[in-house]
Amino acid sequence: GCRALDAVEIKDIHLETLGDAEAAAEGAGLSTWFYQGLKNKEKQKILPKVSLYGQEGEEQWRIGSIKAQAQNWARHLSDTPANLMTPTIFSTEVHTVLTELGITVQIHDNEWAEQKKMGSFLSVSHGSCEPPKFVEIHYKGADDNSQPIAFVGKGVTFDAGGISLKPPADMDEMRADMSGAACVVAAIRAAAELKLKLNIIGLIPLTENLPSGTATKPGDVVVAMNGKSIIVDNTDAEGRLILADALCYAQEFNPSFILDIATLTGAMRIALGGAATGVFTNDSILFEKLRNAGTLTGDRVWRFPLWQHFTDEMTKKVKSADVRNVARTKGGGSCTAAAFLREFISNNTPWLHLDIAGVMGPGPDKLPYVPA
Repeated sequence: GCRALDAVEIKDIHLETLGDAEAAAEGAGLSTWFYQGLKNKEKQKILPKVSLYGQEGEEQWRIGSIKAQAQNWARHLSDTPANLMTPTIFSTEVHTVLTELGITVQIHDNEWAEQKKMGSFLSVSHGSCEPPKFVEIHYKGADDNSQPIAFVGKGVTFDAGGISLKPPADMDEMRADMSGAACVVAAIRAAAELKLKLNIIGLIPLTENLPSGTATKPGDVVVAMNGKSIIVDNTDAEGRLILADALCYAQEFNPSFILDIATLTGAMRIALGGAATGVFTNDSILFEKLRNAGTLTGDRVWRFPLWQHFTDEMTKKVKSADVRNVARTKGGGSCTAAAFLREFISNNTPWLHLDIAGVMGPGPDKLPYVPA
């Protein structure tokens, strides 16, 4: 409705909530926003002002508006061209926005990552002139004794594939290969503005993945923070390499659970298209909570298996390392990627892995935003 009114140049919209002011505000905010920040100001479209009709549901409207604004910030971060959203620029913007809300943000550099022995993360950055960053965020909405939850977001600000170069068609979309990182910072922003009574730790490894004379080569072996060696058979399977060290680091905070979110595999786009986010987990109760939340918000999720078969694909018959970063057999690419990540999660840590490659942006299926 708001988008249709905007199309006929109606710029002051008073919205009837139809009994759900929060959903109305969130939907209106999402539907009327689009990326246009780099256009000449004379060509920029004036976004409509959408407000609540009447006074009933004002608090719910406020909550929905906060959620929409946070999501639109994630969309802004993801859609900004890669030359204007480098690891340094991303981390600086996140620091500026979140510290104004009283959130602690630390931006770690290459030297810090070396001291932490994050060889897997750093290996991806070797091909780029842009220095990697590791953003650590602490939101404290509960007392210090309350166990935190940990969000880990993939932050590849541009992914050309490294030496295992991607095909040129649609490579520009790889500016959004940091959508997982954008989701994490947006979620923490919303939590702070809503004053949620919980503690959240956000961990975001940021880098570009480019080919060069100094880039990691297929067949190179790197060592992750937990001491496991990894043979890099394909440099375009880089997201799992940076997440491996971030997952190891997350466990130092003894979180109640870890949720990582990443545009990880093209195989997920093939499996689900844009219909849903693929989820892997070692905790069925956590998945049911996520599924129920997604049913309420219209964010569909679908659970995939973490069978031993997929772990064996990544760890058996590996002569020169503990684990390989891609399976030798075809098929099940999303499952073997998740099996790789599980190698960096301790057995007693509840963990959710969200592969959002299929829902990263609008696809040809153009699925509606409705409950599953």
